[in-house]
Amino acid sequence: MSNLYTLTVLLSILVFSRGIAQTEQKAFQELIATYAEARENQNVDLLKSILTEDIDQLVSSGEWRIGKETAVQGMKRSSQVNEGNRKLTVEKARLLTPHSAVVDARYQIISPEGETRNMWSTFIVVKEEGSWKIAGIRNMLPSNP
Repeated sequence: MSNLYTLTVLLSILVFSRGIAQTEQKAFQELIATYAEARENQNVDLLKSILTEDIDQLVSSGEWRIGKETAVQGMKRSSQVNEGNRKLTVEKARLLTPHSAVVDARYQIISPEGETRNMWSTFIVVKEEGSWKIAGIRNMLPSNP
């Protein structure tokens, strides 16, 4: 009887955990889509609503942006200099705690001339007052070996 009880509890935990993971996965995809939309449309208010006050962003040029205002101004400047359509596709997400996760995404900027800049972005996300927000961003530009 004890083994059956243990098996039932373990299976319940597994099923419950999987349900949470799918729910969170959708939330992460929506958060990153909102980020892409805010960047694409240079919507500062939307951008500010999904970033933590102490956001920490390291971009592919090596610039390190610390704090919401610095990050938003840098993103705005970058969107103006690197024109094009931004596309972020979540490839992988990993829940670290119930309130923190790492989200990896392919990041493409398609220029008005049709050239594609392929990068990777890693987002550190945290749950604040029931909503997921971006606390850290690392943009990487793959190099040839």
